[in-house]
Amino acid sequence: MAYAAALLLLRGAPLLRARIPRAALPRRSFASGLSAADEPQSRETAASASEGTHVSAKGPSPSPPLTPSSKQWADHPEYKKWKDREEEILDDIEPITILTKEILHSDRYRDGERLNDEDEKVVVEKLLAYHPHSEDKIGCGLDSIMVDRHPQFRNSRCLFVVRTDGVWIDFSYQKCLRAYIREKYPSHAERFIREHFKRG
Repeated sequence: MAYAAALLLLRGAPLLRARIPRAALPRRSFASGLSAADEPQSRETAASASEGTHVSAKGPSPSPPLTPSSKQWADHPEYKKWKDREEEILDDIEPITILTKEILHSDRYRDGERLNDEDEKVVVEKLLAYHPHSEDKIGCGLDSIMVDRHPQFRNSRCLFVVRTDGVWIDFSYQKCLRAYIREKYPSHAERFIREHFKRG
């Protein structure tokens, strides 16, 4: 008799140690205001609900939910579609990103120096044209593009619009790129920006 009781306890031990999956937690019903846990249940039904599957010694355990960190996610069609589009966007913006970083972070231009005609043309067409406030930045007219220290963050260099009236105003190349991506890739833009840009 004691042996039979011990055997039953050992069979039940895995059920006691098992963790309840998040998906199996009771959900409230909008109609009744009661959760599944509030309704009367038999012991078998309660045990089955808490495990997320029917209690069976031979039955398979429920498969875990598909998450971006799981291995199955890499084979999911939506994930593959996203990775293809992400690669397409990276390839698209890579040339202008490389050029801009070289202009800002190499010794190609000194502080206060204007860009040469070729670099200026690319920066105006591929960046400034997409800035959300490009018309305000250009104002009365564009004379040139210049590199200099940021007026507030002196350790950072940035691009400036030099207007025809002699006024110069800084602009963020990342804002330009974000606006370009939102325009050209509207369904994937926010996710791409969230994953690849430091600031929104």
